[in-house]
Amino acid sequence: MKSIKKAELALATFCAAAFLTITSCSKNKANTLYLYNWTYYTPEKVVEKFEAEFNCTVKLDSYATCEEMYSKLRAGAKGYDIVIPSNDFVSIMIKQGMLRPLDKSKLTNSEKINPRVLQMATHDPEMKYSVPYALSATGIMVNKTKAPTSDYSRDYDIFADKRFAGHATMMDDMREVFGDALLFLGFDANSLKDSDLDAAMNLVKEEWKPNLVKFDAEGFGKSFASGDFWLCQGYPEIVYGEVDESRWEETIDFFIPKEGGMASLDCMCILKDAPHYDLANEFINFIHRPENYALFIDQFRYPCVVNPAALEYVTTKPMYDPEQALNCTLKADLGDGIDKYSERWQEVRFGN
Repeated sequence: MKSIKKAELALATFCAAAFLTITSCSKNKANTLYLYNWTYYTPEKVVEKFEAEFNCTVKLDSYATCEEMYSKLRAGAKGYDIVIPSNDFVSIMIKQGMLRPLDKSKLTNSEKINPRVLQMATHDPEMKYSVPYALSATGIMVNKTKAPTSDYSRDYDIFADKRFAGHATMMDDMREVFGDALLFLGFDANSLKDSDLDAAMNLVKEEWKPNLVKFDAEGFGKSFASGDFWLCQGYPEIVYGEVDESRWEETIDFFIPKEGGMASLDCMCILKDAPHYDLANEFINFIHRPENYALFIDQFRYPCVVNPAALEYVTTKPMYDPEQALNCTLKADLGDGIDKYSERWQEVRFGN
């Protein structure tokens, strides 16, 4: 769904892009807000409403991963006002002084944020630097039209089921895969204990990997929709986005096991050198007006977990039950401890 090591290696790649950003943003007008967000993650109708109400223009730049965003900013890119990293990167960016504290006086809708979400947000529980945007959970999807059996296990042991061999995939993401293995074994999903991590590695390598076609973080949605993959671990929005909505019920069995799963909490933050600080605070607050946040939910079909007050205005059915997402564990910033995961992931991916 994001290692700092990759981000550091990518710094040089983004130097040219950073220079272009600095150059182009030097001509910013006072009534232009520069938003740096994930690809396909900005609610168009909300942006249009904001522009009309505040007589401004919102300029959008996008990234595919937090590593990409982080690398570009560390390389010196300037001019952005708002960025939307996942919680582990929010923690990193706070520690590195990359974010500016929010103006609480303008965040009148912060009271709409679900207290249960804030309990999970240990990286910034008082919303000093960040306001939750969306909770994105990872789960398991079974293609009911292709599954060789209807009595499959609805927990992580399903990846050891030989009946799915050759038609199963897990994400090419060590935190997601090891996190689920740790949860299945009864350990902390963010554990740094060597014994826990060794047990998780052995489970993945010896029992799950033999059934997998591959580790895949991007193309599994299309392969699921085509019928090639019968069993996937991954972000549900990728699969639901590839299957026609009229066939969701008959095709997709999505579940997060009782042990829980891994999740990311994407948060709106204002960069330390944001040129339009006041307008950025207004935008964050505007997103969380319930009627506006409902437009975000309607467009992307996420469960309405972060801002329950918006449920009054939501007109679509979410991809999955909000309670499943709230039973997940956020990926924590592990600092140098991430190396323990990387070493074992190399053994899983390339070992015998």
